[in-house]
Amino acid sequence: MSKGKPLKWVIFMVILVIDLSFFRFLRSVLIDERMEQTMTLKKNDIIPLEITDITNEGNGVGRADGLAVFVPMTVVGDILRVHITKVLKSYAYGIVKEIVAPGAGRITADCSVFSRCGGCSYRHMSYEAELNIKKKQVFDALKRIGGLHFEEQMIIPSPQTEGYRNKAQYPVRADENGHCIAGFFAQRSHRLISCTDCTLQPKLFEEVTNEVLAFANRYKIPPYKEENGSGLLRHIYLRYAGATGELMVCLVINGKNLPHADMLIQTLTEKHPQVKSIVLNHNRADTNVILGEKCTTLYGSGTITDILRGVKVRLSPLSFYQVNRLGAERLYEAVEEFAQPNESDLLLDLYCGAGTIGLSMARKVNKLIGVEIVPEAVDNARENAVLNGFSNCEFLCADASGAALELERRGTKPDIIILDPPRKGSDYECLSAVVRMNPSRIIMVSCNPATLARDLKQLEELGYKAEKARAVDMFPRTAHVECVVLMSRVENQP
Repeated sequence: MSKGKPLKWVIFMVILVIDLSFFRFLRSVLIDERMEQTMTLKKNDIIPLEITDITNEGNGVGRADGLAVFVPMTVVGDILRVHITKVLKSYAYGIVKEIVAPGAGRITADCSVFSRCGGCSYRHMSYEAELNIKKKQVFDALKRIGGLHFEEQMIIPSPQTEGYRNKAQYPVRADENGHCIAGFFAQRSHRLISCTDCTLQPKLFEEVTNEVLAFANRYKIPPYKEENGSGLLRHIYLRYAGATGELMVCLVINGKNLPHADMLIQTLTEKHPQVKSIVLNHNRADTNVILGEKCTTLYGSGTITDILRGVKVRLSPLSFYQVNRLGAERLYEAVEEFAQPNESDLLLDLYCGAGTIGLSMARKVNKLIGVEIVPEAVDNARENAVLNGFSNCEFLCADASGAALELERRGTKPDIIILDPPRKGSDYECLSAVVRMNPSRIIMVSCNPATLARDLKQLEELGYKAEKARAVDMFPRTAHVECVVLMSRVENQP
């Protein structure tokens, strides 16, 4: 081989490397240019957009320049001009600039603060359209996350869509003149939207709230100031018993006493005979939590009594209770339909709260065991059992996982287990202990379809099969939805 050949090979390899490097550079330039051509969406753009779906938070979603664009207060089928407010890597946010053509379910919102208040998500659409969205979200989550498909897909509507809430907590703040006003916080903020006539609340709430505000302003009761923790009146908290008509008025105060309380008692009880209890709740902490731990009764017994599916329920300010009583009755009817209780059954109600689900079936089972981690709720459950004359009930104060393990160690063999966990769902340890107790039926109740689907998938892996499901609308005009699922034991499982 001549001396020139190695040199030629070296030169050839150098040229090849240079060519490859140039090719890679050219390709990257072209890709970047293509990306720039397709990713042109930017803040403050006004774009045309069609809404094709609704998220679990209640926002409409469409696509533009390859991005998902989320737009509140829209309906499927809306053709819009949208003002882009924020652009991220794979999605963007916008607000409606103009409705070019409304979707089929769109109606005119009947609330003056709907666009500013953080309460309702669906007041701009028909109730039929809202139910279709909620049903789709529940069963899509069960299929996508849990791998579960149900031939029958149905949602149980709320008997009332307006005035159904039996509880209201109005934050109180100062207006520009220093006077007390009440209302609701704008979404994701602590900016108060003045409003006492919310259509989700009974008309009585508006009347009583306005009386309390008039009292506070007449006697110069200072409203609470979050920025420095001063002021006295933090919240006006109302509870209503729909079956008995009894009303509780609870004022959350940043102190020990309420000046001129006797005048408030006289005014409220004379003008509103439904007021059966007036209570102070003391909360002096620098916190977003509404209620403090201590209450002082000013008038009445400090409680009111409601009736839910024939069960008397005594309510204090700290009691957990479903905010939609008639909706809760439909939910509990679905639970009982799936549970099929009989007089020989042992029923275990995990995450029982004040015991209302289990107590609604206490007459139809041999024994009810309820488990709840909140001591006040356990006390309420025990009181409610006594109030109704039930002697076959036991309530344990413990977390669900720990109680399930303890009951398993006891050798407790429930025939039916009801699981109604918080939004985060149940943990695997709890589900495993539940399965080892070998109930014939597990009824899952959840307000979060995603975590419900995850838990159902785990239960199927542990030997149970999802048989039936119902979506239940407990919170009309909001984005929240409940779901009930029957899990049956697969025979011959270890």
